[in-house]
Amino acid sequence: MTTPTHPPTVPLAIDDLTVAYHRKPVLWDIDLDIPEGKLVGIVGPNGAGKSTLIKACLDLVPKASGRVLVYGEPYRKQRSEVGYVPQRESVDWDFPVSALDVVAMGTYGRLGWFRPVTRKQKDAAREALDRVGVTHLADRQISQLSGGQQQRVFLARALVQDVRLYFMDEPFAAVDAATERAIVMLLHELKEQGKTCLVVHHDLATVSQYFDWVVLLNMRVVKAGPTDEVFTKENLQATYGGRLALLEEAGQALSQVGR
Repeated sequence: MTTPTHPPTVPLAIDDLTVAYHRKPVLWDIDLDIPEGKLVGIVGPNGAGKSTLIKACLDLVPKASGRVLVYGEPYRKQRSEVGYVPQRESVDWDFPVSALDVVAMGTYGRLGWFRPVTRKQKDAAREALDRVGVTHLADRQISQLSGGQQQRVFLARALVQDVRLYFMDEPFAAVDAATERAIVMLLHELKEQGKTCLVVHHDLATVSQYFDWVVLLNMRVVKAGPTDEVFTKENLQATYGGRLALLEEAGQALSQVGR
């Protein structure tokens, strides 16, 4: 079998990716090419492997098979091109650091570990905090912040890296309306700069509003492509099965889904 080739302009190329936990497949035979400069929503039911997909791309979980290329190279060679916003629940918010410290950590890739953070780097961190609207919280301990404020701090941390490809794992989960609007504005700002963003997302009602490209995932890629072509009731039914009816009854989705 010939290994596919991908031009170095492709932000993310995934070939035959399988991930298993305790020999049980979580992702199976994933093939995916993400185009540049898109806001990409990764959508699927609970347990579909959405977060695992991101973690496999970032070498945070082992792959059973397959490969992932970032701009034509393995992730380990392209770390400086990638930013990551993890799920808020996965972070130890009791760690004794300030919001400014957390954001400044995003510069370590350029500074190198154990080197002091310079005034220039701190200024960049403050600018990133300003972009997400929480400059006034720079010196506050992260444990003292609300959930929405914590999420903004981690977005600022990704921003200060100034990369070309962003992975965000449910950045909209359990945030207030103002934070959600701020995240949407930030995503569009990144797109205008030619950045590519992959976002794990659970609210079907906002997919068409927020993303111009979508990946429908349920252990396998059910469909991927431009949102107005892929995000249809037929494809969602294939992705969610019987659970789709429950989502509709709960009023969470589908008022804007294509026919």
